[in-house]
Amino acid sequence: MAKVVKNLTLDSEAVKAGEKFSRQKGTSISQLVSDLLLGLEDHGQQELSPATSRLLGIGRGKGVADYHEYLARKYSR
Repeated sequence: MAKVVKNLTLDSEAVKAGEKFSRQKGTSISQLVSDLLLGLEDHGQQELSPATSRLLGIGRGKGVADYHEYLARKYSR
């Protein structure tokens, strides 16, 4: 893949964290940023695992009020 030079303005703490992480992983900050940006293409296209879908379903949907009532009864002893 062809490389393109791009100037970025980043928070100094983010750069320090990126440098530390890249040293630990044996890679470069440029590669970390490239991986992050390429990962954005797949974001939202991946299906969630069944367990994750169930966990997300706890906080929304028509049964939320019933679930909240259940929790209130269970833990308000």
